[in-house]
Amino acid sequence: MKDFAAIDFETANGSRSSVCSVGIVIVRDGEIADRFYSLIRPTPNYYSPFTTRIHGLTRRDTDTAPKFPDVWSQVRDRIAGLPLVAHNRPFDESCLKAVFAEYGMDYPGYEFHCTLAASRRTLKLPCHQLHVVAAACGYALDHHHHALADAEACSFVCIDIQRRFGWEVFENQNHK
Repeated sequence: MKDFAAIDFETANGSRSSVCSVGIVIVRDGEIADRFYSLIRPTPNYYSPFTTRIHGLTRRDTDTAPKFPDVWSQVRDRIAGLPLVAHNRPFDESCLKAVFAEYGMDYPGYEFHCTLAASRRTLKLPCHQLHVVAAACGYALDHHHHALADAEACSFVCIDIQRRFGWEVFENQNHK
């Protein structure tokens, strides 16, 4: 899989629909071809102290940000036809489905794969958190929990695991 889009969401609170930022890295022929980042005004529009401690974002950062449908209109064509890759696919995929549902948008059944699951199958590490896996793949993740930095780290992990272990470690992961 030489063409894919790595995606990462941050949320404002415990609701999966409360996406407050998105990072996307487009990979074509095994090389990064495009990057996209946006803050998003979350729904519901409040921040828990827990999530703010993780990513540092607050309501002040996103009160004037566009809502998800406006952001996704900038993303949709960029990722058309590409499989999506996330580190901890169940989280990011559930966020995407929840925010589509929140806005009454038809979910297009994106193909998703998981670098967390692939790293657990292939890399003997003390833990498989993104920053640890990225370092094992030769990528220094300096801004963990910034959606674009995490998406870029995920893209490097996906490229490296494929290079070393083949695409097969990602097979049978497709969830729509």
